[in-house]
Amino acid sequence: MYTALIVYLIAAIGISFFCSMLEAALLSTTPSYTQAKLNEGTRTGKLLNEFKNNIDRPLSAILTLNTIANTFCAIGVGKEASKLWPNHITVTALFVPIAMTFAILVFSEITPKTIGANNWKRLAPFTAKSVQFLLILLMPVIWFLQVYTKKFLMKNNDNKEIFSRADFLAMADIGSSEGELDEVESKLIYNLLHFKNVQVKDVMTPRSVIVSEPADMYANEFYELQEELIFSRILLEESKESENIIGYVLKDEVLEHLLDDENHKQLKDFKRKIITVPETHTMLNMFNDFIKSHEHIALVIDEYNGVAGIITMEDVIETILGDEIVDETDKVADLQEYAIQQGKTMSDNVKKI
Repeated sequence: MYTALIVYLIAAIGISFFCSMLEAALLSTTPSYTQAKLNEGTRTGKLLNEFKNNIDRPLSAILTLNTIANTFCAIGVGKEASKLWPNHITVTALFVPIAMTFAILVFSEITPKTIGANNWKRLAPFTAKSVQFLLILLMPVIWFLQVYTKKFLMKNNDNKEIFSRADFLAMADIGSSEGELDEVESKLIYNLLHFKNVQVKDVMTPRSVIVSEPADMYANEFYELQEELIFSRILLEESKESENIIGYVLKDEVLEHLLDDENHKQLKDFKRKIITVPETHTMLNMFNDFIKSHEHIALVIDEYNGVAGIITMEDVIETILGDEIVDETDKVADLQEYAIQQGKTMSDNVKKI
């Protein structure tokens, strides 16, 4: 007696359950997972990538089937209820619709969408194949809906959403909080994504703490003056009377010639050309400049064409790592902070005088 009613009800809930789960699983599938599967060459990856790049097609197929099932099955349930309780208007007009609505809400919306959202990765192969089947089954309907949406609803699609830097940062935070990324990895991602916004002047070694020597100084004189040669590259001034930087020398190269008893040579004999960059140069551009020029040091010029400081490959790496690289010869970890403190000390001494 209740067979037809039960069949209509189960059909409505079952088909709607299936569609809602597919929709939630498809929308929950991340771009990174899709790309990973695509790189592996799997059919699942190819299908998911196709669906993600044209999301309106699979959604149209899923929602079309869901709407058809709910509409026709609801009509069937109402018709069978009227046959079973022809003289009970309260049952057919109130209790049956309420029960139907509750059943669809719980078993066809909340439950399947929760399952799809929480288990999208395991459901990915099933989702891809099922959506492909629906697209073939409902091809004429999908074609009509696509024509309609493109003609009337997608005229201004210039601001199409993309996977932004904010998304990467959010993923790094989530990965760190869930233990997938440790603190160092999360910090590296954050620093890399902000790398292009950092300017050279933010991390350079200031002019006030730069070590330089006159170009006409003899190599052996330089070594006799130095208690500790902690720098591998030595900046050269044009002369003792001038602070104009004309290049640099490699400490090891000078040392090699000293070992060969070539004491008569001056530092300028080992001079190498130094590249110059404005202080507003970004660290990303600076990194590319170092790679292309095969250099590890550059002179930073201010807006008045004066020397503002120097920048090294080590500074670039420190910016990426977010920590100072300190070796056994470094007496000061942060030369920028040291320069600021030196400036404050000099200012205080002047005030006392």
